[in-house]
Amino acid sequence: MSLTFHWFLPTNGDSRQIVGGGHGSTPGTAGTDRPPSIAYLGQIARTAEQLGFEGALTPTGAWCEDAWLTTAMLTQVTERLKYLVAFRPGQISPTLAAQMAATYQRQSGGRLLLNVVTGGESAEQRAYGDFLDKDARYARTGEFLSITRRLWAGETVDHDGVHLRVEQATVNRLPDPVPPVYFGGSSPAAGDVAARYADVYLTWGEPPAQVREKLAWIRELAAAQGRVVRFGIRLHVITRDTSAQAWAETERLLASMDPARVRETQRALGRSESEGQRRMLALHGGSAERLEIHPGLWAGIGLLRGGAGTALVGSHREVADLITEYHELGVDEFVLSGIPHLEEAYWFGEGVLPLLAARNLWRRP
Repeated sequence: MSLTFHWFLPTNGDSRQIVGGGHGSTPGTAGTDRPPSIAYLGQIARTAEQLGFEGALTPTGAWCEDAWLTTAMLTQVTERLKYLVAFRPGQISPTLAAQMAATYQRQSGGRLLLNVVTGGESAEQRAYGDFLDKDARYARTGEFLSITRRLWAGETVDHDGVHLRVEQATVNRLPDPVPPVYFGGSSPAAGDVAARYADVYLTWGEPPAQVREKLAWIRELAAAQGRVVRFGIRLHVITRDTSAQAWAETERLLASMDPARVRETQRALGRSESEGQRRMLALHGGSAERLEIHPGLWAGIGLLRGGAGTALVGSHREVADLITEYHELGVDEFVLSGIPHLEEAYWFGEGVLPLLAARNLWRRP
C-alpha cells in the first residue's frame, strides 16, 4: 500500500517560532507573525497540493478559525487537495452534519475528510454550551456517528438514545463519496468509539514501542466488532539536507522559548482531561533536558503547544527511515506540520517524499 501524507493548515496563525494553543493552553503571540488569512492559508494549501500531499488537516477549538468555513473557502483556490476537517459532534446535530458533509462533497468534488474530535477539555466545551463529562461526550460521539453513517447509507433514521434523538431523519442527496472518518483518543471510552466507527484511527507521535501497543489495542477492539481500521499518526517534522542542520533548527527553537511561558503552558496542559495529552506530557516531563525520546523523535514542540507535541528530526534519509519504521508497525497515513508550514512543506516534499517514492512506499496522487 502506498503511504498517504497530509499537511496541516495553521488556522491559528503561523511563525518561525512554535505557535501554541489547544488543550487549555494559551496561544501566545507567535501566530500573529503570519495571520491565518485565506491568502496565506491558500498559499500553504497550493504548495501542499503541488508537492503531492493528499490532504490538509485543520484544527478545531476556540483558539483557531472555524474549520468548516475556512476549508470551504480554500476548495476554491485548490484543485485536488482534500481537507481533513476537524469538528466536535457536541456542537452540531448529526442530521445537519450529515447534510453539510454531503453538500461539501458535491461542491468540492469529493474532497472532504472528517476528523471527529470529541473534546478533551470540559471548560472549553462548556463555553460552547456542552455540559457533559468526558465519558458522556464519548458516548454521545458514538450515537452521533451511528446516526450519520446510517443517514449516509440512505436510511431514514429514528434514534432515541441517551444523548441524541432524531425522528424521520434523512439526507435527500447522499455524499459521493461518503467521507472517511478519522478519529483519535487514548482513553478506554475513545477506543470503543474508534473500534465501532472510525475508518482511520489517529494517534499522536509517541515512540514506536508505544505506538505499537496502541495499534494492537485498537486492532483487537475493532476485530471484536468485526471491523478493520486503518492507522494514521500526527507529527511535526524538521528535515534538512544534513542531520546537523536539522538538529541546529531544534536548538534555535529551544533558544527562542521563554522559560516563564514554558512553565505557564505546562501548568495549563497539566490540567487537561485528555489521556493523549497526559501521554504527551509524560514524554518530556516539562524539561528541556531530554527531548530526543527515540532516535530522530523530538518532544520539544510539546513544551509550548497542546496536542501533538513531537517532531521527526534529521536528514531527509533519517526522516524517511523513521517514517518507514512507523509504517512497519501498521501506520499508513501521516499528518505532518512544520515551522513555518510553508517552508517546511518544501523541505519535506522535495527532500523526503522522493526517497519514499524510490522505496516504493509513496506515489504522487
